Amino acid sequence: MTFNIHHGADPDDVLNLNHVAQAVRQSGADVIGLQEVDRHFASRSDFVDQAEWLANRLGLHLAYGTNLDLDPEEPGDPRRRYGAAVLSRFPIVNTHNTLLPRSETGEQRGLLEADLMVRGRKMRFLNTHLEDTSQAERRTQVEAINAIVNGSRLPTVLVGDLNATPDSEEVASVMKRLTDTWPAAGKGDGFTYDSVNPRERIDYVFASSGVEARRARVLDVTVSDHRPLRVELNIR
Repeated sequence: MTFNIHHGADPDDVLNLNHVAQAVRQSGADVIGLQEVDRHFASRSDFVDQAEWLANRLGLHLAYGTNLDLDPEEPGDPRRRYGAAVLSRFPIVNTHNTLLPRSETGEQRGLLEADLMVRGRKMRFLNTHLEDTSQAERRTQVEAINAIVNGSRLPTVLVGDLNATPDSEEVASVMKRLTDTWPAAGKGDGFTYDSVNPRERIDYVFASSGVEARRARVLDVTVSDHRPLRVELNIR
């Protein structure tokens, strides 16, 4: 599953991380890529380590990719971090976060890699969140992601909020190596944003050869400004 949790705030900007945990649990997903996850980041999330809190609440393995790493507001407090997380029922045997290219004014984005041991077989789960204001910047970020995807022969799943629609150059570039699972396994428009009145498909699950999409659906959940996308996959 991929889910942009908007630092635990709903469309009215009311913080309730427990609702996010409930949505993840009820989805039944084995592996979840979360975007916009705070760790002691700001008052907007009560300075909670959201990644650790969700992993503990749900009893899942955790990988975290820090894209913003700031000094604490008070000396001695934990560093303020913002980025992406992977939650998994399967063991995470290796993890790495790559900072993606950005302009001087763009927000730092990343690609979180988590190698999972799934019933005795290793696979790679990638999670990203691309720039929202510049298509040119998204294109360079996708080029960096493609280089990492091309460098691995493991069965690979890439999830995330691409801030780009299916007809965009960015998505076309991703699909040079990976398959968009929605046309193969979903029904309808697949819109994920915004959660109250979905009108855009900008959240994706892509799969490499050897990974087959069996069913895809957007969950009717409004605990964030995005809806989660859940895909059932079979690794051949």
